[in-house]
Amino acid sequence: MDVKSSVEEKRVKSTIIRRRAVAEAPPPIAPLPSQVSSPEEPKTQEAQPKIVQEEKKEEGALPSAVLPPVEGKEDSAEEYKPKKVVKRKTRDELEMEMIERAGGLRKAAELMTTSPERLERVYRPEKSSKKKRVVLKKEFKKTEITIPKASKKLIRIETTIRVGELAHRMGIKLPDVVKKLIGLGIVATVNHLIDFDTATLIAHEFGYEIENVAFEESQVLKRGPSGEVLKPRPPVVTVMGHVDHGKTTLLDTIRKTQVAAGEAGGITQHIGAYQVHLPKGDITFLDTPGHEAFTAIRARGAKVTDLVVLVVAADDGVMPQTIEAINHAKAAKVPILVAVNKIDKPDANQSRVERALMEHGLVSEKLGGDTIILPVSAKTGQGVEELLEMILLQSEVLELKADPTTHGRGVVIESRLDRGRGPVVTVIVQEGTIHVGDPIVVGPTYGKIRALIDDTGKNLQEAGSSQPVEILGLAELPQAGESFDVASSEIDSRAIASHRALTVRKDREAAARPLRLENIFSEVSQGVVPELRLVIKADVHGSAEALRDALVKLSTEKVKVVIIHWGVGAITESDVMLALASKAIIAGFNVRPDSKGRETAESEKVEIRKYSIIYEAVDDIRKAMTGLLKPIRKEQYLGRAKVKELFKVSKIGTIAGSEVVDGKFSRPAMVRVLRDSRVVYEGKISSLKRFKDDAREVLAGLECGIGIENFNDLQPNDILEAFTIEEIAQEL
Repeated sequence: MDVKSSVEEKRVKSTIIRRRAVAEAPPPIAPLPSQVSSPEEPKTQEAQPKIVQEEKKEEGALPSAVLPPVEGKEDSAEEYKPKKVVKRKTRDELEMEMIERAGGLRKAAELMTTSPERLERVYRPEKSSKKKRVVLKKEFKKTEITIPKASKKLIRIETTIRVGELAHRMGIKLPDVVKKLIGLGIVATVNHLIDFDTATLIAHEFGYEIENVAFEESQVLKRGPSGEVLKPRPPVVTVMGHVDHGKTTLLDTIRKTQVAAGEAGGITQHIGAYQVHLPKGDITFLDTPGHEAFTAIRARGAKVTDLVVLVVAADDGVMPQTIEAINHAKAAKVPILVAVNKIDKPDANQSRVERALMEHGLVSEKLGGDTIILPVSAKTGQGVEELLEMILLQSEVLELKADPTTHGRGVVIESRLDRGRGPVVTVIVQEGTIHVGDPIVVGPTYGKIRALIDDTGKNLQEAGSSQPVEILGLAELPQAGESFDVASSEIDSRAIASHRALTVRKDREAAARPLRLENIFSEVSQGVVPELRLVIKADVHGSAEALRDALVKLSTEKVKVVIIHWGVGAITESDVMLALASKAIIAGFNVRPDSKGRETAESEKVEIRKYSIIYEAVDDIRKAMTGLLKPIRKEQYLGRAKVKELFKVSKIGTIAGSEVVDGKFSRPAMVRVLRDSRVVYEGKISSLKRFKDDAREVLAGLECGIGIENFNDLQPNDILEAFTIEEIAQEL
């Protein structure tokens, strides 16, 4: 075999072995940089192609990878094209690089918008010889002390603020704020409400200012320009005086009605508002009750009135309620016109009445004073015409005028709850004109006027100044004496009512007396006072309020009257449950319980007392208060005995053979054991015997056997003192 054929045979054999090894072997591994593959070198092992070292032609040249030949093609001597080997980065390295880039870019973006010059100064690009990328070098500065802005030193509040909220908004620790309050004499907690003045003092100590941003009703209530269109208005006259002096009868004569016949006991229990139409003009009358319990109602009547007609009975003279009515009228700075009623009676004495009125500053014009005194008779009508003419004359002198073009406003005279119509409110318009459909706000309640009804029951479309009307359409029952205003829209009326309700709630919380050291000592020294709790329900608001005031005045140092709840309407199940939980008595004035309320009261044994005249209610409650007082225990001395000898009796105990030295010993009595002038025991006498017989009473100088209940530790020469306890009922 020649040399050429042997070389060709080796070449073919080598190719077959190499292809078989590539097909059976796993994927090739990239060689080291210093290793390359050479197809022409003989293999040391048949299973792998031989890898030989290749000399580096240049520094930095990449090595070539060993690639298997492709099937169907013969190997050629041409070298395979080399590929780059890239080292993969770990996950941690990639995340660190992203964080570094993100931080630098974010800071650079902030500086680009605020200060481009500082961006160039802080971040300086530096070139790297190995890697062509920008390196951001950050320039650090010292920490700057931040000063709060002027706007942050101002705190806006609405009338009151809680201590915790004030401390939070100032950024001050709560104990520091509480220490400042203690320095002002106020012991407060985190939820304690402080007023605007106190908050201003506390904030000033910490360098803050307080601004009051309370709701301004004047900005919402748009009233017309008062005083531009003034027109004369009817006078509002209040009839005042002592009980049973003829006030309502006088009004009946004027109005030609019989109102007094419908009152319980002939006594007016509410405020009535009526308007009388005369040829010379109209007059609005307010009839206030004369009983002393209705002081608050008369006070409200004097505040809304232009003129007071003081009714004094000619046969009775000036009474305590007459003096009280004079004081109310003077406090309201209202002129007084005196009507001496019952002048037709045989024992009438007008001169005596005039002399009594002079003592209180009411001097008749006949005597040089400025008070008009007219004799009248409500039954016969004597002097009534002169009285009306004098009222109209006085109104002309006062020049009573009002602007009918402005938004209506006035005062609530009375309010009651009607089952078919809902809240019914009696008002007197003081300014402007009210119309059906106007949005109205009365204290913390609001509504829309659905109907206007005058004193005769006629429906009206509008009501002007000094006109008394009943209003239907309020959402809740307002209190008598509150003012009402016509708002621009229902939204405004709702906003004003919500603000007033919130203000009332905050005022009640703020009005609570803060805890002070002197208050603690005074309350501890007073001790516990028995309380009579009451739930009051009446037919109208004025009667309920008057009854509440009358019963509260009954409170003494011994017994205190506490009104748990008072309202208008029938006695309901909720009232009974409230009285049950509070251990209270329900007092109903001209009202009765409904069916559920009656059943609940009977099942729960809750006492309901019903009244129609205020005298009965006051007397009954006073008796109930007397029953709460503990009786006074009074000790009554009976006598003394000296123990001479002791006898032990089985199943009975020790019997003291004694001699009665003073007074007497009786069976139903108490005994006190004295030993060396000290009280050893105090108990009841269990047995009293003379010799072997039971004795009911042993007089002085006699001997007897005395047994003491639950006490056997007797000794000779002990002194036994007999006494009784008498309980005496207390009085208010």
